[in-house]
Amino acid sequence: MNYARDTVDSADPGRVALVELGRDGTRAEWTFGRVASLSAGLAGTLGELGVGRGERVLTLIGNRPQWVVSMIACWRIGAVAVPCNEQLRAADLRLRLGLARPSVILADERNAVELEAAQPDCPVLWCGDPGLYESPPAAAVELAADDPCVIVFTSGSTGEPKAVVHGQRYLAGQELQARAWLGARPGELVWCTAATGWSKSARNAFVAPWLCGARAVVHDGRFDPAERVELAAREAVNVLCMAPTEYRLIAARTTIPRLPDLRGMVAAGEALNPEVLRAWEDATGRSIRDGYGQTETGQLTAMPADQPVRPGSMGRALPGIRLWIDDGELVVDPLTVPTFFLHYLGEPPPDGPWRTGDRVTQDADGYLHFEGRSDDLIISAGYRIGPFEVESALVGHPAVAEAAVVASPDSERGSVVRAVVVLRDGYRGSAGLAEDLQRHCRAVTAPYKYPRIVDFVDSLPTTPSGKIRRAELRRG
Repeated sequence: MNYARDTVDSADPGRVALVELGRDGTRAEWTFGRVASLSAGLAGTLGELGVGRGERVLTLIGNRPQWVVSMIACWRIGAVAVPCNEQLRAADLRLRLGLARPSVILADERNAVELEAAQPDCPVLWCGDPGLYESPPAAAVELAADDPCVIVFTSGSTGEPKAVVHGQRYLAGQELQARAWLGARPGELVWCTAATGWSKSARNAFVAPWLCGARAVVHDGRFDPAERVELAAREAVNVLCMAPTEYRLIAARTTIPRLPDLRGMVAAGEALNPEVLRAWEDATGRSIRDGYGQTETGQLTAMPADQPVRPGSMGRALPGIRLWIDDGELVVDPLTVPTFFLHYLGEPPPDGPWRTGDRVTQDADGYLHFEGRSDDLIISAGYRIGPFEVESALVGHPAVAEAAVVASPDSERGSVVRAVVVLRDGYRGSAGLAEDLQRHCRAVTAPYKYPRIVDFVDSLPTTPSGKIRRAELRRG
């Protein structure tokens, strides 16, 4: 198998693959022929630099066609793509560089400052350089299902982010959720708004839509509720895939238009409250279909595209996937999941049933309902945030002696990051210091991780062995 050959090269070269919406208001259409040609030329350039099968290529490019071309170029020659989010700061990038050890970095020049501060020890190629795409085209190589294709970083609850390694089967396996959940049809326009570097983007920004014969939107811009729905209406989007928080904020801050071309909406990452579901259905006449998956597993459950929505439910298992609930925790049979990961980088493959760490209930009709994490991972606005990452940023501030980070309920984001801080001698808690800590976190780690709530305490509750009692902090 080879996704570049089987899906891109084999498509009608004149058919539109991508609709590019620039942050400066520009618009362009990219055909499959153009994507195929540019990715083959970029693959040739990578090959000239010694990048081949199994070598890793880190990308730091926003939602632009150049990012898509970079991913396809990697898969064409069997290289492993390592997509990263542009919001990452130098410390975040340094950690990812140390784990993934890429042979080459493909980046947008607007990320030069943070990237240079991360001090990579490999060549950096800027995606805006036309010469990158002009090398003799590289041929697509034959790949096995278990050959690695992409590394996506996920946040752990008790340590640094882990690097999730997916095989080539991950790409072909997206057809299951693409047809059963995303529900795109040939010729339709799909917009998955997830930023590059996130699991949903890796599978639904273009991989799954193209498997269905659909076109994909790539919008290089910040989230703005009014602009989001205006663009969806202007471009006649047929299938919309957004984070639950985006649906919530749009419903709260702007008027949802009729969107007559919209045929389907999907969400995953956290439950949507009934008021938001009702607002979108009243405005568009369509229901938002929820689903569930993990970075490690890919999509596992969904509200089927051809059945009525069960509000508050993440649906049922996708066809052929076997899962069950054990002592309140969702457990999966990996052998039934076509998009299940190979292993964490540097670790052996997982063995036996996969315990998701998520608390789930099942109603009498077999529909699943998400209750929360078994561990301390924070899910905020669809982002999965490990407490350790934020705590590490906080204790780097001269005023902080200790810090613990937990989730705090929020009506719009589901949860927000709450920091409980013990100060060093000579410092006193104040609104001004709280704002300074927030600025510090935004400067040293990705902005979405910063604590929106900062509380000051004399000491943190701990177990006899010295572990922080996070449950007690959450109750407080």
